[in-house]
Amino acid sequence: MDTGGLGDSCLGYEVILTDDDTSTPRCPHGPTLLFEKVGKRGETGRRFYACSACRDRKDCNFFQWEDEKLSEARLLARVVENKRRKPPFSQQQYYARLQQFISLPLDEKKFCQDCQLLLLADETGTHAAHVCVPLAAAQLRRPSRLLRPLDNKKSNAQYLFTEPTTRFLLDTVVTLGFNKVLCLGTPRLHELIMLENLDGKAKPIKSLLLDIDFRYAQFYGQDKFCHYNMFNHHFFDSEASSAVLQDFLRESNGEKVVMVTDPPFGGLVKPLANSFSCISQAWKNQQSSDSSNVDMPMIWIFPYFFEARILDCFPSLIMLDYQVAYDNHSLYKHGKTGRKQSPVRLFTNITPAEIVLPKEEGYRFCAVCARYVWSLNKHCNKCNVCPSKDGRQWKHCSVCERCVKPSWQHCQSCGRCALPDHSCDQSRGKEGCYNCASPGHKRKACPLKASAVMGPHRRKVASSRHSREKKKKKERACSKK
Repeated sequence: MDTGGLGDSCLGYEVILTDDDTSTPRCPHGPTLLFEKVGKRGETGRRFYACSACRDRKDCNFFQWEDEKLSEARLLARVVENKRRKPPFSQQQYYARLQQFISLPLDEKKFCQDCQLLLLADETGTHAAHVCVPLAAAQLRRPSRLLRPLDNKKSNAQYLFTEPTTRFLLDTVVTLGFNKVLCLGTPRLHELIMLENLDGKAKPIKSLLLDIDFRYAQFYGQDKFCHYNMFNHHFFDSEASSAVLQDFLRESNGEKVVMVTDPPFGGLVKPLANSFSCISQAWKNQQSSDSSNVDMPMIWIFPYFFEARILDCFPSLIMLDYQVAYDNHSLYKHGKTGRKQSPVRLFTNITPAEIVLPKEEGYRFCAVCARYVWSLNKHCNKCNVCPSKDGRQWKHCSVCERCVKPSWQHCQSCGRCALPDHSCDQSRGKEGCYNCASPGHKRKACPLKASAVMGPHRRKVASSRHSREKKKKKERACSKK
């Protein structure tokens, strides 16, 4: 279950997706998401709306019960707060500023590191007390190296590809014949494509960056960048940006589009998948009737331990062995300060055999699996697969009849493989459904789920329980006094 950092050891929160967001309350990050608390035995609590992009109330304190009626004063205060949190300039204004900045003499081109802003000639005095640095033309073309990365892990943390990873991704899409790349949260890939186009060494590739970081609007026109929230498929510039995407997805004269996305790792998989499905459907609508059943080519970059959740949403995706590295992540990079193997992988619906992983980085082709794998991912003849997920060489357990991590051992008490110092729990896996307590299925497949969640009786029970807990808490407080 996706908890998005909202859950604890006993309880979780499930996202309730809706088709229509016109009536959904909005925070500075666009339409909010509807959450529902789920207990160990399927008890459902009162539903509430919270920010789609931030998991910490310190970053976005939006909260509203689903059935809550707000006063006019609170609604007005919300409008004021959303307006206050908007970027200082519109997309059109940012582009106009960029044109003015380019025309400035070299010695007048300044960038304010405190405000993260390109300064025009008449603004230098306002920022005199700030750290302002001169800016060369080459720096203007590499904004991801100029801007300070956002580093809040519970909201919009930015981890930027290393040069080899960026180059590999670009070479891959070019080799596969794509000449349009939709970059969702991948600014390094987008700017490398822009640089390659300027060099003129190869046929130009079109690229469109969709990102929640509005600062990139300073460096690209609207045909190259759209301010976008991938957790709720929200365009901050509304219809104008949506039209840009629609036009970009239109394939003509032999053009082929691929989507490459690198979401924040702490994000909820379910809302992300919903946004990607919306984009894929928009792409399908642009295709001819005979290819309308084909999915949009996609490369989703995410840690391998999210594989089950991703495949629940996109069964057609396959996880590749390629280890994605980042410049500014303390663990997910190669070298002395990082891990020996990065846990971040590529999930794609492109035929795996067509994506050639670099031999010089330690990858080889497995003819049986018909895909490229990491050198330590040895093929198991019993499982008939290259089983490793984490980059280490796995071993086969004849009792479990499957391959497991090298550090695991078979436990006779549990009847399964686990770490040697694990806590034996023979009841593991026998809890069954959280919704109806039946052992034969899980909550997701419960036939009573819809009626149990939506029925008035369940809401009455949850409300009653909430009242009892509130009463007990009050009584305990009185007794302490």
